[in-house]
Amino acid sequence: HQPPINFLQVSFSELCYPHLGNSSCRRIVRPHSVSVLLYIILSSISVLTVTLNLLVIIAISHFKKLHSPTNFLLLSLAVSDFCVGFIFIFDILLLDNCWYLSEGWCMFFSVLCIIVPTASTGSIVLISIDRYIAVCDPLHYHTKVTVNRARMSVALCWFCSALYNLGLIDNTQKPDDFNSCIGQCVTYIHPAALFLDLFLTVILPVSVIIILYVRVFVVAASQARAMHSHVAVVKLQGSVKVNKSELKAARVLGVVVVVFLCCLLPFYIVVFLPESSDVSVSTFFYVTYLYYLNSCMNPMIYVFLYPWFRKCVKYILSLQILKSGSSEANIL
Repeated sequence: HQPPINFLQVSFSELCYPHLGNSSCRRIVRPHSVSVLLYIILSSISVLTVTLNLLVIIAISHFKKLHSPTNFLLLSLAVSDFCVGFIFIFDILLLDNCWYLSEGWCMFFSVLCIIVPTASTGSIVLISIDRYIAVCDPLHYHTKVTVNRARMSVALCWFCSALYNLGLIDNTQKPDDFNSCIGQCVTYIHPAALFLDLFLTVILPVSVIIILYVRVFVVAASQARAMHSHVAVVKLQGSVKVNKSELKAARVLGVVVVVFLCCLLPFYIVVFLPESSDVSVSTFFYVTYLYYLNSCMNPMIYVFLYPWFRKCVKYILSLQILKSGSSEANIL
């Protein structure tokens, strides 16, 4: 919401549409050097986010050795992160707080901004559940968690995100003070629906994620102590190998979860603060970019902590995946 503009007190350079006078919204005027720097940084992050997540999508989709339930959940997260790279493009257009595209594109952008983060949060919840079962109930993991169930869970996650968030946006109510000027791209959500959304898409999933991962690391720590003290004697060497593998995956994905929460919480703290109406546009943009930056950081975590991902990147960049039978390569 922007206050009415006194056209006599505002220069043409401060208006999104100078020829519309009082009907136009104000734009944020920055020094040229600052604007250029912001455009370069955000464009670079957008390209990097799209490229890195595309590598993850290609790797998991192409190599059959990676067709595991956990990796299909990572694939869902990579797809949502890939879409965030395109959200960055729209945010770059909004750097001066002016929307120059059509209302249809504004609606597309608004829906994308709601569905994609919700699907991303849902994917993180599924990953937490997967790691919880793998570490806390390893004997029944392969019967409870299968590739088909992982695929169905991912499809259900995206379907529910789309269905819920399309119902969340209320296009029928447009108060007079809502669209106060031309050059805005905002979506009206009823305050009651907004607090319901806060509970269903932030408080509840974040609570589930934290509870499950606290349990995972408690069990992992107890098993590590048992192994070091030789209290637990494991007869099947194969089961020991699988257990260590699952624990390592839990640690890697634990880093993903912690980074996700660190990027997520500042955004919602700013949005739902009682004094949020007093928060500057710049502050809101910064916490939004931090939230979206998480999508660029996830593939970087894989690069440093997953040897198989580094090997996949070499296969892809060297175009070896175009060779016949490359999908059967033992990249693990």
